[in-house]
Amino acid sequence: MHAWLLTDLFVAYYDARRNKRNSLSQLEFELHYESNLITLCQELIDGTYTISKNICFLICDTVPREVFAPDFRDRVVHHLIINKISDICDTWFIHDSYSCRIGKWTHYGVKRLDHFVRSSSANYSRDSRILKLDIKWFFMNIDKEVLLYLIRQTLASKKSLISWGGIDAEEYFMRLWDLIKKVTLHDPTQFYQFIGSRKLYKHIPSDKSLFTSSPWCGIPIGNLTSQLFANIYLHPFDLRVKQVLWCAYYGRYVDDFVIVHQDKNFLTSIIPLIKNYLAQELGLTLHPKKIYLQHYTKGVKFLGSYLKPYRIYINRRIIGNAQRSFRSIRNNFWSYTKYETSQAHSTIHSYLGMMQHYRNFKQRKKITSLLPESYPISSPFTKLNNK
Repeated sequence: MHAWLLTDLFVAYYDARRNKRNSLSQLEFELHYESNLITLCQELIDGTYTISKNICFLICDTVPREVFAPDFRDRVVHHLIINKISDICDTWFIHDSYSCRIGKWTHYGVKRLDHFVRSSSANYSRDSRILKLDIKWFFMNIDKEVLLYLIRQTLASKKSLISWGGIDAEEYFMRLWDLIKKVTLHDPTQFYQFIGSRKLYKHIPSDKSLFTSSPWCGIPIGNLTSQLFANIYLHPFDLRVKQVLWCAYYGRYVDDFVIVHQDKNFLTSIIPLIKNYLAQELGLTLHPKKIYLQHYTKGVKFLGSYLKPYRIYINRRIIGNAQRSFRSIRNNFWSYTKYETSQAHSTIHSYLGMMQHYRNFKQRKKITSLLPESYPISSPFTKLNNK
């Protein structure tokens, strides 16, 4: 048991440190990572493992969000859980659930929606409509008791698929389940360090903060496990839409989902059914201001893209964010430290790599003109081809 768990922890450690090697908690852990992993392994076996202090901060993208970032030691534990159960859960999920799944994510979801529209409209030759819905303050309203029941149900039904390495499977399963319960039930608001300005909290509704949510509701944005647990929580809803409401063209990314159908009256009729199921079974609420029902020729925004017949554009918000980031980099590039320069390269490559999925040669050319003079743009990520 000890050797097998320690091996799993080493794998989880190398996964957790990827792209996190400049964080203070990671560097402190890495100084004596072997002894730290052995100590963590013993704590997990003894049942004495406790969750460390979280870092709480606010991010402002389109709307302010509250994030609780776990300590690196806890990140290792999160990766341990994900490595053990993600493949099992993946066999349980429907095909068109896109978040936190290998080979899917946002671009796959956009391609699937484009396929739904083409199929439903017979390649744009007949009427079809798109219904897009959003769950209001999803992560803050997840019922932990319901979530634990669904996780337990999933693991129990797929327990034979977990790789146990020849050890006592039942013992390992119980320890894994105890660890999942500890992570799920943990309240980060009881032990945290806040960084940044608290003034931003005036822009966050009280129902969108873990500080004001019920102790039995809400999981933190920032935990790796939260993404997978969100998929598990909404899986019964996915089955409801596919198998009871008979919506063939349905896809979901976290709490954003779309349904494509030829009949407008059908789409209108299922909105109250969806609303009632979410409220009664999962304790969730549809966002009343984010109900979109239009003909496909009107276009639809989904996962950072804007879909129209025969073409897909990148969302203007992303273009605006890229322009602001590139201007900031241009104005400060020559005063950056080595670490800041590395972060700037990552930002530039991330935006241009994302934009290569779209036909937007002129936009990319305009944005690259904002880069610092003599900045190398001949790499595979930044070359201005028109794919």
